[in-house]
Amino acid sequence: MFIGHFAVALAAKRATPRTSLGWLFAACQLSDLIWPVLLLAGVESAHIEPGNTAATPLAFDHYPWSHSLLMTLVWGIVLGGIYLGLRGDRRAALVIAVVVVTHWVLDWISHRPDLPLTPWSSGRVGLGLWNSIAATVIVEGLLFAIGVWIYSRITAPRDRTGRVAWVSLALFLVLIYVANIFGPPPKSMTAVAVSALAIWLLVWWAAWADAHREVRVRADGIVA
Repeated sequence: MFIGHFAVALAAKRATPRTSLGWLFAACQLSDLIWPVLLLAGVESAHIEPGNTAATPLAFDHYPWSHSLLMTLVWGIVLGGIYLGLRGDRRAALVIAVVVVTHWVLDWISHRPDLPLTPWSSGRVGLGLWNSIAATVIVEGLLFAIGVWIYSRITAPRDRTGRVAWVSLALFLVLIYVANIFGPPPKSMTAVAVSALAIWLLVWWAAWADAHREVRVRADGIVA
């Protein structure tokens, strides 16, 4: 998945309204932020294989340290622990840890059976949503629409930047998603890795947009 992961981050804002959307974006994509580093270092591997699934030409050969279930749990604990140490907010730290783990769950739904359970196990799992472009677009589109609705409902722009930055971020995510689904295969795995590292820019963009928005609070003090 792609925008499905970001949908989880947007929806998680409801569970921890005071947490920056940048943290939640980093959490939902942490596995994919670690993966290109390991790919460039030669620790993990993948190759371009048009037709591997209908939705992506990438074949994921070996990525147990970034995408196995066990390591995703570890990365969730690590990021949640970092947030707890910096902010002292246990609830938010728990939400961040859970959001990290949802990445594996959504990938399990999307991928063909190539996801490892641990770095040492030979078994691979995956339900194969990516085998159908129509089903992929419907599922991810619905998730993203729900996430956008939740985030837009509980936050309001403080200024013009808060409105423009948020709307442009949402539109950009959709544009990138469409390009990934319907565009030509990438030219090399190096290009794929560099593009994946660019997700850090989306983390910054989300933090910037969120800093210019405020949580809607009802008269009774409850988040809207």
